[in-house]
Amino acid sequence: MRKVATLAVTASVAAALLTSPTPSAHAVPHWNKRVKCEETDPDDRAIPTRTGNHELGWSHFSGKHNIKKCKIVNAALAGRVDKKNGARLEYWAHAINGGRQVKIVVIVQYARKTADGVYDAGRGQKIGVITAYCKGTNRCPDWVNE
Repeated sequence: MRKVATLAVTASVAAALLTSPTPSAHAVPHWNKRVKCEETDPDDRAIPTRTGNHELGWSHFSGKHNIKKCKIVNAALAGRVDKKNGARLEYWAHAINGGRQVKIVVIVQYARKTADGVYDAGRGQKIGVITAYCKGTNRCPDWVNE
């Protein structure tokens, strides 16, 4: 009787394992590491803006925050770091068009991995631009891209 009970438990555990999906402990979201644009700041840091995905890089901020030109991101990166917290760098710039003006913020992870360790740019590489946005609004005005 004891063997039958063991087999029954083993069979039910096997059935559960075969029918339920098992998430990988090391699943990394897909992201495109291709460099879309790059700028060197005054401290000689070469900072890439990677294609990325919906969470970071060009694919993230060009849609969600409506920044669609490298020159906008590169203008901020060409200046000095405005705020620093370890490998997280923040650069500020102003976009001006006629009488209109908006502050641009560019967030950079100047390290091989993101702060949460989810994304890895590879040996000798930097993550680069995480996001860029217009301060005070979720979506930059269209004139920023003119």
